[in-house]
Amino acid sequence: MQWHWEHFSALDAGTAYRILAARAAVFVVEQHCAYLDPDGLDGDAWHLWASAPDGAIAACLRVLLPGARYAEHSLGRVLTTAPWRGTGLGRELVVRGIEAVAGDWGAVPIRIAAQAHLEAFYGGFGFVACGQPFDEDGIAHLEMLRAP
Repeated sequence: MQWHWEHFSALDAGTAYRILAARAAVFVVEQHCAYLDPDGLDGDAWHLWASAPDGAIAACLRVLLPGARYAEHSLGRVLTTAPWRGTGLGRELVVRGIEAVAGDWGAVPIRIAAQAHLEAFYGGFGFVACGQPFDEDGIAHLEMLRAP
């Protein structure tokens, strides 16, 4: 597995396409959720992804800077593609995402909007639920905050 951490402006067209295609495959097709994934926030975001040996996206997430969605840094669009689920890659992705934020911006709080059924998963990384569950595109979500 090869890991990459780049600002959107540094992505070549092929990589950006593969990331967006992986997100559409998981969030739109697999989860039967019709929504516009390219939401205008990617351009100012940092992207972390793992490339499989064949170059396919195995896992990815984006980091939004404070003010883009929340007052804090935010991890979002967190996914592992179907062939790589159950391998621990999703856990490694979240750990690497937290480490990337800390490496570039220091010990800062990180807020996420987690699918509610993943509360325990994210809790294992120090994220704590805050607020009430809410509906986002037909899926129950929960804001969670990780203290620095």
